[in-house]
Amino acid sequence: MPTATEAPRIYPALRYRNAAKMIDWLCNAFGFEVRARYGEGDVVHHAELSFGSSMIMLGTARDDDYGKMVGEPGAGGGKSIYIAVDDADAAYARAKNAGARIIQELVDRDYGSREFICLDPEGNVWSFGTYWPKAGEKA
Repeated sequence: MPTATEAPRIYPALRYRNAAKMIDWLCNAFGFEVRARYGEGDVVHHAELSFGSSMIMLGTARDDDYGKMVGEPGAGGGKSIYIAVDDADAAYARAKNAGARIIQELVDRDYGSREFICLDPEGNVWSFGTYWPKAGEKA
């Protein structure tokens, strides 16, 4: 059984039409750092972006077997990533200044989180908030 002190085991994976451009945007808008990037020219076969001890993986949308399972970016629904931050207001300002489309303004939730929701330029939903559950702690 995994332990709460080990490295994360869950890594959201996204496909983008223009992954090369989105890597730069995600780093600028949300504060990710590039851990790894593999590909040829504008095609990103695989990239890993870190955020603290967490990571996402991403690549260019293409018509391979995995791409057929995942589908194209956009309005297909069901795609959302939540990121726990120390300062939701600072994250909001950074995302907005980078051109993220805010779809829910900053709000204080009844469970104590301050958060907002936005879209990246290719339509994925990103939520940022101060609620930060930890695997080794009781809910």
